[in-house]
Amino acid sequence: MMSLPKASLIDVVTKQYLYKLKANIDAFSSLIGIQLLALLLSFTGSTSSSMGGGDVSVEIQYFTADVIIIFTLIWSLVTAITITTKPNRKHEFSFVTNRLSSSLSNIMFLVTSCIIGGVTSILAGNLLRVVNYLFYKRDYYSLSDDSHIINEMAVAFLYLVLMSSIGYIIGSLVQLNKIFVFLIPAFVVGTLIWGGYTQKEPFLTDVFQFYVLETIPFLFVLKIVLTSGVLFTIAIQIFNRLEVRR
Repeated sequence: MMSLPKASLIDVVTKQYLYKLKANIDAFSSLIGIQLLALLLSFTGSTSSSMGGGDVSVEIQYFTADVIIIFTLIWSLVTAITITTKPNRKHEFSFVTNRLSSSLSNIMFLVTSCIIGGVTSILAGNLLRVVNYLFYKRDYYSLSDDSHIINEMAVAFLYLVLMSSIGYIIGSLVQLNKIFVFLIPAFVVGTLIWGGYTQKEPFLTDVFQFYVLETIPFLFVLKIVLTSGVLFTIAIQIFNRLEVRR
């Protein structure tokens, strides 16, 4: 009696991951477009100051990758939500798959996109400084050593992973019940309005500061990894509740 070979979870996840890299190539095209737009918006500098005395005046402009990183964070959120939509999930039916392998391959794709987004956003910030130096003949002074670029990429990557995990759980909730399309925006707006009404910091501001204001590298990484891990795990459990197409 012959039996069909049983595909291992690792093999299935790997095949789905490689397929999704090809199928979602448009996501990386949109990343390039978004970062180019952010680059153009950053040419005037993020902040500026001036000083002078007598016949001498000095104008200082600060060029950072802040706008580029913000745009990239929005891109990662949208990408994570998009990959959970029904049309994207239908593409997987050509594989021997289940909800677990689908979610794991999605997470691998999102982590890969976060690596690319983190690297390119920091490089785009440095390109901004180079272009201003070459074309506008401005004196350039760096406030950080070149060795810090790797650290900046790592921090950008971690923020992107966190944003992707938020987008992924939002997408899973929407797939579970369409009412979350209205509940989630209502919650966000409601917390902001309530914070203004009570004249206290909104809840979302406290959450934002919990991550952004962390100054100890180990705790910062721990917060991001644990939060992202919990959100991805909850999203996987939500998708396990959904009906599997047969």
